[in-house]
Amino acid sequence: MGNEGKELEKNNAIDRAEQVLYKTYNRFPVIFERGEGVRLYDSEGNEYLDFGAGIAVVGLGYNDPEYTEALRQQAGRLLHCSNLYYNQPSIDAGERLLKASGMEKVFFTNSGTEAVEGALKIAKRYAFNRDGHGGHEIIAMRHSFHGRSLGALSVTGNDHYQEPFAPLLPGIRFADFNDLDSVKGLVNENTCAILMETIQGEGGIYPAAEEFLRGVRDLCDEHDMLLMLDEIQCGMGRTGSMFAWQEYGVKPDVMTVAKALGNGVPIGAFLARGKAAWAMGPGDHGTTYGGNPFVCAAADTVLRLFEERQLTESVKSVGAYLWEKLEEFGRSHGCVTGHRGKGLMQGLEFDRPVADIVNKALLEQRLVLISAGANVIRFVPPLIITEHHVDEMIEKLGGAL
Repeated sequence: MGNEGKELEKNNAIDRAEQVLYKTYNRFPVIFERGEGVRLYDSEGNEYLDFGAGIAVVGLGYNDPEYTEALRQQAGRLLHCSNLYYNQPSIDAGERLLKASGMEKVFFTNSGTEAVEGALKIAKRYAFNRDGHGGHEIIAMRHSFHGRSLGALSVTGNDHYQEPFAPLLPGIRFADFNDLDSVKGLVNENTCAILMETIQGEGGIYPAAEEFLRGVRDLCDEHDMLLMLDEIQCGMGRTGSMFAWQEYGVKPDVMTVAKALGNGVPIGAFLARGKAAWAMGPGDHGTTYGGNPFVCAAADTVLRLFEERQLTESVKSVGAYLWEKLEEFGRSHGCVTGHRGKGLMQGLEFDRPVADIVNKALLEQRLVLISAGANVIRFVPPLIITEHHVDEMIEKLGGAL
């Protein structure tokens, strides 16, 4: 089929998609068909360098042979059974995840949003068990993002997302991220937990300051509150440690993880330790699909390959190189006004909205980028990228300005 025929076929497919898919996304006019390593290929045969990784999901890259074979084998054995029974992949994945995190208990979900919902329930149930009544409050952060279900949306500190769906969960109070006094001012006898991203993602790539995170940990210990860290985007090796909080030496009572845990297969988890590990009991929470053999085989393989390939060491090295190159890019382009992040989760802030840059990068330079807010380009590539890929990205980014 010639180029004209391929374009006609693509446009027809897009028209069909617009007819059948509920329009909650403004999609780019590209249909991706396959991936290999850090490359994506569209329906017209074009090759793209991917620095978005499906929004920080595809840590191992595309079509990893060992990962793909593990999924193939599990698909041939057992895809699903109810959580009324045990399955071996969930045990294996659970053990690996607890070893990597130092937490005590794990509950597997279908997504990061569901993991946040579970964390909120742990907080409320812990406080109910302790005090014998409900009505407790949770402190979350402004400019945060935790998901779009009603519970997760309730702790997402962005009025733009929240307003059409009010009223949301009661008892949620918002503090300023990296402002300990702002948090302290909200604590009262009803506060049961503090929830935050270790690195704010959608809010513009803002890492927590060490003194802030340590201060919040101390505050939680002082007032018998749970510290809950959302590591859905910044976890799973992306900062150069398996989980971002490990770089601070501040351990949460509850944490959430997803995205790269499945490398594209839909799985998330909430983990707990200490007093939070025993807050909920049988009947307090459940899931039909969560923790099924197929997705847990995927997660177990991801965790094994991360360890065997020492992927976090590579992230530290290439992440430092990415930082250096983005710093150079910023110095040579006056439109760049800021640079933040850790490892392979970095953001470049511009003096203008970045939508046109992201669009030109995709359609003209064949470079996949995503934004984090209006003015920030987010760099969250597959964790297997090399310095060569960084150089290629920098050249393409320059061509998109």
